[in-house]
Amino acid sequence: MKRYCFLSLLALSSCMVGPDYHKPKLDVAPAYKTAPGWVQASPNDGAPKGEWWVSFNDPLLNQLEPQVAVNNATVKADYFAYMQAAALVKEAQGSLFPTLGLTGSATRASGSSSGSSTSSSGQFSSGPSTSGTFEGQASWVPDIWGKIRRQIQENTAAAQVSAADLANASLSAEAALATDYVNLRTADASITLYQQTVAAYQRSLQITLNQAAAGTAAPSDVITARTALEGAQSSLIAAGATRAQYEHAIAVLTGQLPENFAIAPGTQIQDVPLAPAGVPSTLLERRPDIAAAERNMAEQNAAIGVAVGAYYPDITLSALGGYSADPIGGLFNVSHALWSLGADASETVFEGGIRSSAVSAAGFAYNEAEENYRGTVLAAFQSTEDDLSNLTIYAAQAQVEAQAVADAGRAAQIALNEYQAGTVAYTTVVTAQVTLLQAQQTALSIQQQRLLAAVALYQDLGGGFTSTDLPSAAKLQAGLPFAP
Repeated sequence: MKRYCFLSLLALSSCMVGPDYHKPKLDVAPAYKTAPGWVQASPNDGAPKGEWWVSFNDPLLNQLEPQVAVNNATVKADYFAYMQAAALVKEAQGSLFPTLGLTGSATRASGSSSGSSTSSSGQFSSGPSTSGTFEGQASWVPDIWGKIRRQIQENTAAAQVSAADLANASLSAEAALATDYVNLRTADASITLYQQTVAAYQRSLQITLNQAAAGTAAPSDVITARTALEGAQSSLIAAGATRAQYEHAIAVLTGQLPENFAIAPGTQIQDVPLAPAGVPSTLLERRPDIAAAERNMAEQNAAIGVAVGAYYPDITLSALGGYSADPIGGLFNVSHALWSLGADASETVFEGGIRSSAVSAAGFAYNEAEENYRGTVLAAFQSTEDDLSNLTIYAAQAQVEAQAVADAGRAAQIALNEYQAGTVAYTTVVTAQVTLLQAQQTALSIQQQRLLAAVALYQDLGGGFTSTDLPSAAKLQAGLPFAP
C-alpha cells in the first residue's frame, strides 16, 4: 500500500518531460500609421462588442446577421469539430486513472471417484458439481514522466485552436453576409440610378424626335439618343442579374434555400461607421485567427513533450483479487480467496533513431507554428492598416465626387437646354449625360468601397472577440460546456 502511495505522489509531483510553453513576445508599434486623428487610443471603450453590424443602422441587416450562428452550415461544422476536440481532452485524461475490471465464471461438470461396488471397474461416478470464480483486476500506468499530462496539454491546446477556428468562422461568415448585403444594396442603388437614367434618356429621345419632326434635328440625333437609351436599358437589366446573385449568396449564408428567400429592394446604406482601432498591441488579443495560431504553438510545444516521453520506460502496476471455489456454494469464503500484485516495466533499447527523429520532427513543427503565428500577426496589422487608409482616402474622395456629381448634373441640364435652343449639337448633350452617369456610378462605387472597408475593419479588429473568450484548460478538462 505504501508503494502505491509513493508512486502516486511521485506521478503528481514529478516534472513533465519536454519544454514548458512560453508565449513569444513580438515587437508592436505604439500606434497605427494611418489616420491618427480619429483612431482612438483607448480600445476597450469603443471596441466592437459582438453585434458589430448594428453600427450600420440597417434593420434588415440586424435581422439577418444572427441567423448565421444558427443556420450557417460552415459555422455549425466548425462547432462540431470543436466538440470533437473537446471530447479528445477527456479521452486523454482517462489515461491518468487506473483501469478496473470484473470477471466471473461458473462451470458445471461431473467427476468420478474410486471405491464403488457397483462399478465393474471398481470406480463409481459422482454427481455433477458447479465450480466458479469471481475476480477483480486493476492496472495503472502512473504518469511518472508526465507523458500523459503532456498529451492532455496537447489535446487541450488543440481544442482551444478549434474554438478559435469556430470564432473565426463565425466572424468570417458574419463579415461575408455584411459584404454581400452592402453589395446588394449598392446593386439596388444602381438599379434606381439606371431607372432614372432610362427615364431621362427617354425624355431626351422624345425631344430629338420632336426636333426631327420639326426639321431642326438631324436623323442621326435620333439614332444617337435611341442608342444611349438602349445602352441604359441594357445596364439596368445587368444590374438586376448582379443583385440576384448577392441575394442568393445571402440566402446560403443564413442557411436558407435561395428559391425560398427574397429581399425587398432598398436604398444604399448611408452611414459609414468608424470602428475605433485602438493601439496595435490589442490586436494580438482581439483576433480569433491570431488566437488560433498562438494556441497552435502551445499544442506543438506539448507535442514535443509527448515525443520526448518515448525515451522513458513505461511502468505498469497491476493487481488481482477474488475467489475461486468448487463447489460454488462456498465461493466467497475467506479460505477461497486469491490475490496477486505485479509490476511491469518496459523500455526500448534500440529503435534505429525513431525517437530522436520524432523529437526533431516535433521541434520543427513548433518552429513552423511559431513562424505561422508571426505571419498571421503581420498580416493582421497589414489588413488593419489597409482598412484605415481606405476609409480615410475614400472619405476624402467621396466629398470630391459629390461635387463632381452636382457639377455634371448642372452641365447635363444646360447642354439639353442649349440643344433645345439650337445652339449646340446633340453630341454635346450625349457627352454631358454620359459624364453625369459616370459620376453617379463612381459616387455609388465610392460609397460601396467605404462600407466594405468598414466591414473589413470590424472583421480585422476581431468583431468583439477576445482571447479570454476561449474555453480555459480547466473548463475543457472539467468537461464544462462552451458557448461560442
